[in-house]
Amino acid sequence: MALPLSDFLPVWGFLAANIVSPGPNVLTTIALSMGSGRAAGFGSASGVGLGIGLWCLGMTLGVAAVITLLPQIQIALTLAAVGLLAWFSLRYLRAAWAGWRAQAMRLPPASEGLRWADGFRRALLVNAVNPKALTSWLAVLGLFPVARADAFDVALLCGGACVLSFTIHGAYTLAFSIPTAARAYLSAGWALQALAGLMFAGFALRLVAGT
Repeated sequence: MALPLSDFLPVWGFLAANIVSPGPNVLTTIALSMGSGRAAGFGSASGVGLGIGLWCLGMTLGVAAVITLLPQIQIALTLAAVGLLAWFSLRYLRAAWAGWRAQAMRLPPASEGLRWADGFRRALLVNAVNPKALTSWLAVLGLFPVARADAFDVALLCGGACVLSFTIHGAYTLAFSIPTAARAYLSAGWALQALAGLMFAGFALRLVAGT
């Protein structure tokens, strides 16, 4: 292990804020848990966890290869990450403002009669075609010192991302198999988006301070 644990914590913090905030993955898990029960919901949690792990592995190895060939690109990556984090912050704060004015997000249509495998496939597909995933991982790799990481560090980063995602979505599954809990979450979704926006702004300032 070449990196201290402190290099992983900002990345996992960013991912946690991103995962908790309402978005395609969260709404898929809610719909499956409400309509088909916990088996389909846990299938969705597993699909999201695997999808995030694959994004992590692909992006980390790809960026590491580019940095090896062009070390100076690390500066460009950091600047891109600052821009993306600022954009995420603005987008989440605007969504929070709109959600606060509307008082609630719209509940997704429930998906009935689906099994674990159906939830897994659906969540994995949502992850694969979600453009937010690409921009999120570009921001992540601006926070994480890829050039100094060894194989164990990459495995720890991606394994942690998988576990974090599955844990959060698993908690959603347990809670949102009860419709009233899902409605309460969507009513308070604007507050989570506001918190995520402030956190992303903090991450951007942290990167600026370190450059």
